Amino acid sequence: MMAIRMGSVQLRIMRVLWREGEATARAVSEALTAEGPIAHSTVQTLLRKLEAKGAVGHERRERTFVFRALVAENEVSRSAAQELLDRVFQGSVSGLVAHLLENEEVSPDEMRRLRALVEEKP
Repeated sequence: MMAIRMGSVQLRIMRVLWREGEATARAVSEALTAEGPIAHSTVQTLLRKLEAKGAVGHERRERTFVFRALVAENEVSRSAAQELLDRVFQGSVSGLVAHLLENEEVSPDEMRRLRALVEEKP
């Protein structure tokens, strides 16, 4: 798996593409503007950067580029989580989990799910 680093706005763009399957730069801009203002030119620039990283591809349809994700959401999540684990917690899973449990609200349902995951792990 190739690690692709992305900023927060690039991840927002990727979420639109994962959700929609494919979209024009204008459609991505409109979807992101619903969450907060962002310039269309910024979206176009970030789509080009994502394409240069190999995360996004496009095809030309008439006079419009239609973009699609070339990497799966779970690949990006896995890579980002591994980078966080290595960079911030020196590879310590227990350190990461302890930090989250001590500093974040964890619902009873989430706690049950975490316990089940720990019990399932060989």
